[in-house]
Amino acid sequence: MPGTLYLIPVPLGEHSPPAGVLAPDTLNQLQRLKTFVVEHEKTARHFLKAASHPLPIQQIRLMPLNEHTAANDVAALLQPLLAGEDIGLMSEAGCPGVADPGAALVALAHDRGITVRPLVGPSSLLLALMASGLNGQSFAFSGYLPVEAASREQKIRQLEQRSASGNETQLLIETPYRNAQLFAALLQACRPDTRITVATDVSLPSESIVTRSVEKWRTVPLPDFDKRPTVFLLLAVAARNGSGQHGKAENRVKPNHFGGASRPRRKP
Repeated sequence: MPGTLYLIPVPLGEHSPPAGVLAPDTLNQLQRLKTFVVEHEKTARHFLKAASHPLPIQQIRLMPLNEHTAANDVAALLQPLLAGEDIGLMSEAGCPGVADPGAALVALAHDRGITVRPLVGPSSLLLALMASGLNGQSFAFSGYLPVEAASREQKIRQLEQRSASGNETQLLIETPYRNAQLFAALLQACRPDTRITVATDVSLPSESIVTRSVEKWRTVPLPDFDKRPTVFLLLAVAARNGSGQHGKAENRVKPNHFGGASRPRRKP
């Protein structure tokens, strides 16, 4: 019989002790496994040590799966499972398989009839949604938006219209060093009455979760989210004219409101 693939959540930051955010059953399951598929070996070792894994780190097998892993190499990671060994899949932070390269391994496991078991742990997306005050009955995660400014603005307008027509909360993330560019684009493209939540360092001691209308966000200083993991959420009200179109251009922030910092390309 093949083994079981356990999906192991990881704390959302190094200042969050595993015992404080992971259920005892999750820690117990983790501590009995000897083989893990991980995004980066260095941070995985640090996490396993903090989680009080009973084996010496040198005796734990770590198999990397990240953005550099070729698609043809993912299937080889199933070999311990096919040989009957249980293994764990870990993301760099949060829940594996969500905006995470581990999703490819989970899909292959299902194709091969391997049991997949998600374990309880922190998800920045759901925690941010819980604390946002926006609609938790209907929501969608759109992940990363285009880096190119015009394409990103077009995508934001599409998401805002979708939010308004369906009363649907939209969740977005960005590489932490581009948080300011995304936030400026949201304030430029969205209507004044659209509500935006900025959830930074969720579950960490430095956590900040604030919801305001676009109109109010435009009157306060830029949030302190430079190089800090952040989830952005937006909820738009139905357009008064029923067309889903935006208001007049004078209601929008000028493109250089937050400065003209260059936009680095996203890592592959």
